[in-house]
Amino acid sequence: MNAASMLPHAATPAARTHSHVFDAGNPLAEKKAKLAMLLTLAMMVLEIAGGYYFNSMALLADGWHMSSHTLALGLSVGAYAAARRLAGDHRFAFGTWKIEILAGYTSAILLLLVAALMAIQSAERLLSPSSIHYEQAIGVAALGLVVNLLCAWLLTGGQHHPHHGHEHHAHAEHGDLNLRSAYLHVVADAATSVMAIVALLGGMLWGFAWLDPAMGLIGAVLVAAWALGLLRDSSRVLLDAEMDAPITQEVRDAIAQGPLPTSITDLHVWRVGKDKYACIVAVVGGPEVTPDYIRQLLQIHEELVHVSIEVNHCR
Repeated sequence: MNAASMLPHAATPAARTHSHVFDAGNPLAEKKAKLAMLLTLAMMVLEIAGGYYFNSMALLADGWHMSSHTLALGLSVGAYAAARRLAGDHRFAFGTWKIEILAGYTSAILLLLVAALMAIQSAERLLSPSSIHYEQAIGVAALGLVVNLLCAWLLTGGQHHPHHGHEHHAHAEHGDLNLRSAYLHVVADAATSVMAIVALLGGMLWGFAWLDPAMGLIGAVLVAAWALGLLRDSSRVLLDAEMDAPITQEVRDAIAQGPLPTSITDLHVWRVGKDKYACIVAVVGGPEVTPDYIRQLLQIHEELVHVSIEVNHCR
């Protein structure tokens, strides 16, 4: 059997030194995430201090949840900056985009610890009830909800959804996972703010003092669920566990449906950007099957930004 291989655009010597910057970053998202981080940092301090001072577990839980949100936004901002500064570093074989994903993964781990702390404190308050300054705590929680909604609006405006040339690319629009995780965190934080307000109103109007720590427990479960979801999504990218992505089957279909009989013997697909993939494919075919032929079949998929092709010819 004869073997032929080709790196991306190897037709010219200059193409062999192509750029490995596959993700252009998101300057707008970085700017808005930084602003949202400063807003939530101020609100976090106010809610945690208010929770301790007014003796509200629901308000305290919401403050700790907001602290995790502040941390997540801080990690997002730092990851954007690091990925941008190191974009030209040759040590990163497939670019620096995964720095952003690593930030999301780290944030999720720390968020699980915060959820555990919220659950422990809420359980202690259920076992040992104490008086709560309801009116003041409700005011602080309401202010926290306003800040959450404002941050959600900011982060929604930072989303960027690229356009692709054909319908098959619709599935590839993952968007900015780093920003999307921060946005989902804000939404979850707003939900815990609502729960804190409901718990405080229930205690103030009907004397349901147990509702405050109960809402704290529910908030802990919500934080943990969000953290586990982020762990799942970010770890898939970090471990290159994306062979079940639709683009993988599309690569198989594009080659199988070509005019020349060709069989895939090896295929690896992984993400190197928000909506960008790298691909290594090895095929077996007749003498007419060349790397250029395979590349032409795959050109329709614009999300494939780094393709390596090996062709083995049948006798």
